[in-house]
Amino acid sequence: MPSTSHWKDGIFLKIVNVVVYFVFLGSNLYTVATPEGIYRSGKETYFTPQAYAFGIWSLVHLLLLGAIVYQFFDEGKRIIIDGIGWRFPLLAVLNSIYVNLWGHQYYILAFIFALLVSSTVSHIYYIVKKHHASENLNDELWVHLPFSLYHGWTTFLVILTAFEAFGVDAATHKAGIFTKVFVFLGLLFLEATSAAYAFSSPEGDLAASIAIAWGLFAIFAHQHEPFIHWSALAFSLLSLFWILKALYGLLTSWRGSSVSVLRDEERAPLVPGN
Repeated sequence: MPSTSHWKDGIFLKIVNVVVYFVFLGSNLYTVATPEGIYRSGKETYFTPQAYAFGIWSLVHLLLLGAIVYQFFDEGKRIIIDGIGWRFPLLAVLNSIYVNLWGHQYYILAFIFALLVSSTVSHIYYIVKKHHASENLNDELWVHLPFSLYHGWTTFLVILTAFEAFGVDAATHKAGIFTKVFVFLGLLFLEATSAAYAFSSPEGDLAASIAIAWGLFAIFAHQHEPFIHWSALAFSLLSLFWILKALYGLLTSWRGSSVSVLRDEERAPLVPGN
């Protein structure tokens, strides 16, 4: 299909997207590059995952870099510039503030910004899923996939930051009954969210379910208090079921699309114009 727009269309927003992307990337790189290693030296809670869990940011950043490039093409401009618009710069700025507050251990403020980040990415997620269905591999890879991962991971971060802001310090306090109950409820909420992703559409949302499962397994690997440790394992294993359900829905959707294309080709007239 010939190009219907020039790459300079919406150029101001495209440039802003490039700038805020690298600000966002830089804020996360800074937390990793600090001598104390913020992912290992922050407040220890009974919801804290293994540090490797935060490696999911690397995948999110890589996929969003693809989105930044994709916005300069017609199909990408339709979704990223015309659809998402200024919400992406807002998300990048809010996320950068959140990461810096979290890195400096201002956990109550970080929790507030985690809610703002979650709200913004939820709005983008809704726009992408409801109004911009994936029409090709690039749409799926550079728009739908990163924002699905982003949405699932920020849901996890909201719960984690809540424990850091209001929970006890696991390094100095044993887990009491209330701590165990709240951890269990947090795990249950994430499990229910993973299930909701799997049933959000006929094909489900595989990437978002994987992001939740990734966090749950990291909690299981890090926590040694018996009740929390085994509860995290139970919910982690349950989350695999929702991943399989979403995978089945995705494969079924692809198969249905392929069959529909073949049937359309069979119905096509052999002689043009008939």
